[in-house]
Amino acid sequence: MHVLYEDAGKLKAETIFSEADTSLQVESASGKRSKIKRNAVLFTFEQPAPDTLLPAAETLAATLDAGFLWECAPQQEFEAAALAEEYFGHAPDAVEKTATILALSAAPAYFHRRGKGAFRPAPPDILQAALAAIEKKRRQAELQAEWTEALLAGTLPDALKPVAATFLDRPDKNTLEWKAFDAAVQQSGISPERLLLSLGVWPHPLAMMRDRFLSAHFPRGTQWPPVDVQDWGADLPQVEVEAYSLDDASTIEIDDALSVSIPAPGTVRVGIHIAVPALAVTRGSALDEQARARMSTVYMPGDKIPMLPRELIAAFSLDEGQWRPALSLYVTGRVADGEILEAETRLERIRVAANLRHGRIDEVTEAALADPAAPLPHAHWLRPLWQLAQALCAVRDRTRGKPENNDRIEYGFEIEGPPDDPDSIVRLVPRQRNAPLDRLVAEYMILANTQWGALLARHGVPGIYRSQQMGRTRMSTQALPHESIAVPQYIWSTSPLRRYVDLVNQGQILAAAEHGVSARLAAPFKPKDADLYALIGAFDSQYTLWGEFQSSMERYWCIRWLQQQGLKEVRAHVLRENLVRLACAPFVTRINGLPEYERGHEVRLDILGYDEIGLDIECRLREAG
Repeated sequence: MHVLYEDAGKLKAETIFSEADTSLQVESASGKRSKIKRNAVLFTFEQPAPDTLLPAAETLAATLDAGFLWECAPQQEFEAAALAEEYFGHAPDAVEKTATILALSAAPAYFHRRGKGAFRPAPPDILQAALAAIEKKRRQAELQAEWTEALLAGTLPDALKPVAATFLDRPDKNTLEWKAFDAAVQQSGISPERLLLSLGVWPHPLAMMRDRFLSAHFPRGTQWPPVDVQDWGADLPQVEVEAYSLDDASTIEIDDALSVSIPAPGTVRVGIHIAVPALAVTRGSALDEQARARMSTVYMPGDKIPMLPRELIAAFSLDEGQWRPALSLYVTGRVADGEILEAETRLERIRVAANLRHGRIDEVTEAALADPAAPLPHAHWLRPLWQLAQALCAVRDRTRGKPENNDRIEYGFEIEGPPDDPDSIVRLVPRQRNAPLDRLVAEYMILANTQWGALLARHGVPGIYRSQQMGRTRMSTQALPHESIAVPQYIWSTSPLRRYVDLVNQGQILAAAEHGVSARLAAPFKPKDADLYALIGAFDSQYTLWGEFQSSMERYWCIRWLQQQGLKEVRAHVLRENLVRLACAPFVTRINGLPEYERGHEVRLDILGYDEIGLDIECRLREAG
């Protein structure tokens, strides 16, 4: 005797080995024995053999029409065996009963299960709704398959055009459009980016990179609402100083300028003048909320997205010939040993004499700075600044125990043509990072950030500090040492037109400079302000995102530059293992199979191909240097 029973929702047919009151022991065709409950049994049978019952029943069930069964079935609950007898017109055998159970179970729209071997036909209105849903699903499957086929054939269906650009970063995976695209990706075996580019969603990889970034981080566009420009700081005292700024030619936000005088032999008095947008961007204001949303200016070759509205930048930028408010730090230092004899912070109005630009006075050398007789532009300004800057650098070198290693060549990017056109001409402009003018400006920015960090700590006013200890750099509200710069404390405060942290710190510095010991109560952020801690985390995260985008765009334009130069062979230097840096461009790549060389070892590479989507180049080792 054999038995048909249910096990975990599946039908099984096996031979009865032994029986008890509430259970059976059954044996499969392979000889495996199992114990089943009697209430799981649908029926017993003698013919056919268990291993042939289900295949025969499945074949027969495929011929049974669910709609006809529904018409034959009673409108109340019924047993499958009873319907089988009605349908076949005779007492059904095991195959016919099993086929009926399978057919009923496979048509949930027509029949609802009501227990072991029992069913109830769906009411007519519910059946019609279910059949309509099934038909809709069938049509959707056909449409999805049609779209997938078109995508694989290289055509973007009209229905997918409005949403195709969202497939990479913010797809709605419940839609037919996404499912059709995902199926095409799986079947084609290429990346989603390459498939979308081949379909013309973007005309080229550069457009894809820019669009993805802007839609993710600037979905409402990069433009600011109109700004009501005021004469901020009009009541501040006007101070006549001979100050100059020094920036790249593309810089529109002139954050800083320097002035200098000689109060006594052997000493230099330097004025470090910083633009003061904190006068307008006060905590909690609309401008503050907008600046905080951006956190920083976004840089990319040939283009930028300013942190602040251009009208506000124009109102505070230290443009030549214009009276502008400035947060000024006046320090008097001794040239012989770099000791700071006096420091004073003032809020005032100054007029910058000229905005000097790199590329126009880059002929300045250390020898010319050291030789009073050598021709030198703006010599009366540069030479005393250089003398004190050297002394300040020497102090930091002694503290650190070694000179700062920053002599690597850096590159600027100049784009001739629209920055969103890959056919624009790109130029790489090398500049020695340790060039005298860069060192000079950097030294005074370090001095200002160190002195103002000390001012905040002295008055108990919280600020956002950058520290480095045990090789780990982090931002916090603690005035901790920065080991690589070799200063006791360090904040970012000299780029308030470009970085939100500098802007926040500037508001704190203004309070400390004006209110002194009572500044803790007057400052925008009070000690232990939870929002200051939240701001640090948000800035770190967003500043990293902006930096990654800038790096990606620079890699793209490096690849374009290599192609425009027609280079087939390049020199590179080993960084570690199979990682190398090109000698002609700021580009790092991996060379598979590169022999083990020491860091800095020169190799020659053949360029085999370019990948503007993956932002890499394919190279092979030509020869070791």
